[in-house]
Amino acid sequence: METQRRVTPGRLRRLTEELLEEQLGVVERSSAPDVLVDEIDYALRPPRHERRVPSYGSFVLPTGALDQWVARTGLSVVGRKTTNVVDDDARRYADGLTSWTLRTNGGVDALVVFDRPAGSERDLVVLAASSGAMMVQRHPSGDVRLVGSFGVARWDGLTWHVERPVSEWLTQTPWSDEPDRSMVIEQLLHFAVHDLGAAAIGSILVYGLSDDDRTDNLERRLATPPPLNVTHPPDLAPLRHVLTQLDGAAVFASDGTLIDLGARLVPSAVAEADVAPLRGTRHTSARRFSHDHPSATVIAVSDEGPVTVFQHGVVIGHSGLDGLEPMR
Repeated sequence: METQRRVTPGRLRRLTEELLEEQLGVVERSSAPDVLVDEIDYALRPPRHERRVPSYGSFVLPTGALDQWVARTGLSVVGRKTTNVVDDDARRYADGLTSWTLRTNGGVDALVVFDRPAGSERDLVVLAASSGAMMVQRHPSGDVRLVGSFGVARWDGLTWHVERPVSEWLTQTPWSDEPDRSMVIEQLLHFAVHDLGAAAIGSILVYGLSDDDRTDNLERRLATPPPLNVTHPPDLAPLRHVLTQLDGAAVFASDGTLIDLGARLVPSAVAEADVAPLRGTRHTSARRFSHDHPSATVIAVSDEGPVTVFQHGVVIGHSGLDGLEPMR
């Protein structure tokens, strides 16, 4: 049984060096790296009790007041001061879902409690933006996430994976002069990165097929799905759940409503001849379909996390840090 946390300056120094070597952008963007690294160390190695490893969550160095969090997130928030409690004792109350510590330069100053769980990656992105904090979370699954202005860093027990903010990796935005279309695509991208990619749910999302597009290379295999809409937060959970159970593409109407599911993308002979393969079957299908349908934006989500966006058979954005070269 390990009930007390044992930490040394050397361990924190080595963790800092690891985070810098991984080029996550976490330490570099923190106003107090030592404070942040201390919280990350706790999330990576919390004390165990009877072989149970607890979940955990912390708002590190927030810049916004609690009432601003309420206005931007729709959550009811209660704060409890913990300044007279030893930091590690205060941390025991923070599950990283409903309850969180608030960490400042002086230590763990408060416990923040929401009226409902808010521990998904999408929740963390909104909370980080609303509070101005760096979010540190050990999820009940054992995954550790760091969320802030740099994007999202995920630790799966072996390696770190970084998802940068969409604005940093989407190299082209040809729909920027169309506000309604831009809004739907932005929601699709957030859904792809923070709901699908975060859960390693491989998928293809097709948006923007025009009425004039030939769809004989879109092979429909399932009944018409319920009209779930990617811009409506309550629809995201069932949409994510169904995509864990099906192969093929999910097709969305111009307003973001799901109109087809499990569709097979069949490339034209021209696309097969002119558009080189890219990685595996999913990326190649998405790329060639976008070539055949110039009005469409096609999003491929890897089951390893990264998200790739195609138009006209060209990659216009890729969330991973690695290069994306066509297969030879």
